[in-house]
Amino acid sequence: MRDTGLRGEAIATKYLRKKGYRILERNYRTPFGEIDIIAEDRGTLVFIEVKTRKADLFGLPEESVTIKKRERIKKAALHYLKDLKKVPPVRFDVLSILTSPLSEVLIEHIEYAFE
Repeated sequence: MRDTGLRGEAIATKYLRKKGYRILERNYRTPFGEIDIIAEDRGTLVFIEVKTRKADLFGLPEESVTIKKRERIKKAALHYLKDLKKVPPVRFDVLSILTSPLSEVLIEHIEYAFE
């Protein structure tokens, strides 16, 4: 299971870089939880949750970003922001990644997934 997540985060990082994002942190850990990727997109600080699955039998990856998970991500983001001298605009994205045994990868990038 962890291998799927690591592969998904590597795919997400490559995808985001191609889109012009600057990756600032990966697997940023706080007492409140972890943020998979923190990136900068044209002056906006983006906190990105990456969800990866091998199949959609139990729902789409993005459906597993529950209200409880969102709250942990927000607390972790506040932890990151507290050390910044100037806080830029912020948004929360979800990257949903479906992989298959045939190496097919489907990516759904949900910008402004939650506030």
